[in-house]
This record gives sequence, structure tokens and C-alpha cells, in this order.
Amino acid sequence: MWGSRILTAIPVLFLLMDAIMKLAKPGFVVQATIQLGYSAGVIVPLGILLLTCVVLYVLPQTSVLGAILLTGYLGGAVASHVRSGDPLFSHILFPVYVGILIWGGLYLREPRLRALVPIRNSAAQQNG
Repeated sequence: MWGSRILTAIPVLFLLMDAIMKLAKPGFVVQATIQLGYSAGVIVPLGILLLTCVVLYVLPQTSVLGAILLTGYLGGAVASHVRSGDPLFSHILFPVYVGILIWGGLYLREPRLRALVPIRNSAAQQNG
């Protein structure tokens, strides 16, 4: 139970901070967005989109939808970092790490997801 809460809280807190910073638009966020090749006009819409996805992820009724939408959002972040030529492990793969935490937390707290994607060891498959 605690594992699922921790795996959920870490990406949620990070993504909430990211969304709030996009909505507040401090100078370093504007500069980083422009450096990634986007105009400053997309910052607030991205913040609203991210905040909406995080809320959907946190609500139990829509958590799977939220995880799917966040996966798409994070995929866009990976593509942006690849296009900018950023370092692999610290920038390009960071959204992948966040996505692993999102899906790991959801897997532990959502029995319907565990039923849909069961993890079995090879001994159980041979005996079953």
C-alpha cells in the first residue's frame, strides 16, 4: 500500500510543480521553453493540459485515462529533448523515468490494471 502511494506521489508532486511553473511563467521557464524550440505562447496551454492530466491520474475513477494521457505528454517531452540534442540520461530519458513511476504506482494501486496485465513468473506459467 505504501509503495503504491510513494510511487504515485513522486511523479504527481513533480508534475504538479511543473504545471504550476508553466502557469506562473517565471523567466527561466520561458527561456527553457524557447530553448526547446517552442514559442512562449504555448507555456500556459501546456500547463493547463498537464494539470488536467495529473488530476485525471490522481482520481481513482479516471486514473488509467490519466496515465495514458500523461504517457503521451511525456513522449512529447522525450521528443523535444531528442530534437534539442540534450544529454541522454539526464534529459532525454527523464520523462521515461517519470512514466515508469506513474505506471508502477498505478499498477500497485489499481487491481483492474493488474488483472489486465498480470505479471507471472516462468515457474507459474509452466505449472499453470
